[in-house]
Amino acid sequence: MPSKGKEKIFEVAEELKKRTSAENKGFKVVVTGKGGVGKTTTTAILAHLFANDGYNVLAVDEDPQMNLPFALGVDKAKASTIIPLSKNLDYIEEKTGARPGTSWGLFLNLTPDISDVVDKFGIRIKDNLSVLVMGTVVQAATGCLCPENALLDAVMRYISLKRNEMILLDTQAGVEHFGRALAKGFRHCVVVTEPTFNSMDVAKHTAKLARQIGIPNVFLLVNKVRVEKDKSKALEYIENESLFDRVFFTPFDDKILECEPYIEPILKKDNDFLKTLIKLKNELEERDKKFTMLQ
Repeated sequence: MPSKGKEKIFEVAEELKKRTSAENKGFKVVVTGKGGVGKTTTTAILAHLFANDGYNVLAVDEDPQMNLPFALGVDKAKASTIIPLSKNLDYIEEKTGARPGTSWGLFLNLTPDISDVVDKFGIRIKDNLSVLVMGTVVQAATGCLCPENALLDAVMRYISLKRNEMILLDTQAGVEHFGRALAKGFRHCVVVTEPTFNSMDVAKHTAKLARQIGIPNVFLLVNKVRVEKDKSKALEYIENESLFDRVFFTPFDDKILECEPYIEPILKKDNDFLKTLIKLKNELEERDKKFTMLQ
């Protein structure tokens, strides 16, 4: 594509950012972290906890493995047939004016009307809980303005949230979604980790990026804690305490791992893992109410 064309698209994108006035409105939580630490389980449990408390919850799956529908209770056979939004080429072309994989010149619509996206592609788990499988753009680079990213970005930015409505975004492993600012406009970030050096290193990097794109509340959930020393090791790894507003710890539990990602058995039993997630849910709710009162 000619350099002048790229420059024009970036100019349009910058202008759209200036015009966006509602990015931080609504109860939006992004759940992220290193692969295999329990992001999907955490997202699914939080979704059910908030739904049980009367919230209308939209759980959004941005992980390419697409395990969130199954974790939430969608039949595994049905979940395996779901085509993610990023692969619905006809819909992307309809909304953005460009078909992925084709030459789209200067005709890319960066503000597609996605008001029908939940009705068309959302899967209802129960009356006040739905899941939307977005998929991801594996080859995306920072600032990519390809049709798929334009659509996924619009979905996250422009879904209007009313009172007692919320979005929970389950992301792919790593920090690529922050690289293209998909989570921009979210009020809360839950970074899920394990008490290991590599996992904590990713957690710290993620927290820094979350702060950079303006997420005001960042929490750390340390899973699979076997002994008390694991907690002290995790706190030592953090170093900079200002990265996280609060740290939560869950114990290692073979039964949790056995049922992952299907979370119904966890919800039905009185266990320390669930108790910690309830505390996290209450903290998110309290912070969001305070944030709303200040607006």
